[in-house]
Amino acid sequence: MTAVAVGETQVEVEGEGPPVVFVHGLGGTSNCFQPMLVNFAGFRCIRPDLPGSGRSPRPYEKLTIAHLATAVIEVLQSVAGAPAHLIGHSLGALVAQHVAVEAPDKVRSLSLFGPIVAPTDAARERLLARARAARRDMVAVADAIAGALSEPLVVAFLRESHMRQDKEGFAQSCEALAQAEGADLRLIRCPALIATGDEDGVAPPSAAQALAERFKGAKVKIFARCGHWTPLERPRECGKLAADFIRSVDA
Repeated sequence: MTAVAVGETQVEVEGEGPPVVFVHGLGGTSNCFQPMLVNFAGFRCIRPDLPGSGRSPRPYEKLTIAHLATAVIEVLQSVAGAPAHLIGHSLGALVAQHVAVEAPDKVRSLSLFGPIVAPTDAARERLLARARAARRDMVAVADAIAGALSEPLVVAFLRESHMRQDKEGFAQSCEALAQAEGADLRLIRCPALIATGDEDGVAPPSAAQALAERFKGAKVKIFARCGHWTPLERPRECGKLAADFIRSVDA
């Protein structure tokens, strides 16, 4: 594994082959995809920490979805070296959609786990409340998010991941998502895979199916007994699903 920096964005690069760029969700880091990598032999796996998350510092300007998408495009330009397959989770899935619109020549396919299109009004209010809570006490936010899960290792990982976040960076990421608009899906022409859990309250199966209908020929997978953190709750299944899909695109 090699660590590189693209501007202030910290990136982990591992393996050789066609490039695959992994875009994590809110409160996550590049490590959220680590358990999936066993399925990606023969690929160059590129995992950035989005600005304001993990090891990437918060920029001076306020975070927006456009800012996050630009950071990913810069990674594609500087590190991928060829059109890349994008794998995104939650917030990262929304960012990946915007990247596919803004830089279609750099995106080979989309694999979207727990995908968000645009938050509902109620979700926007919850995100703004979470931003306020994070500025007061990030530990309480971490406990609330981890407490909604049952798998002990996933609980421990997510609690630690959230506790290690920069409070202001996390709060601004919440606000960026609260203010987000959906990408213009009519402009996305690359193959797409959409997957979620049957217990996902953020991206429920009905929303995933509705999103798939807006992508021509999109493949859909619903994981049984799985919540929103699909890459962590079902890492082997998610990894195999995405890797097999990407190989079919490149075949």
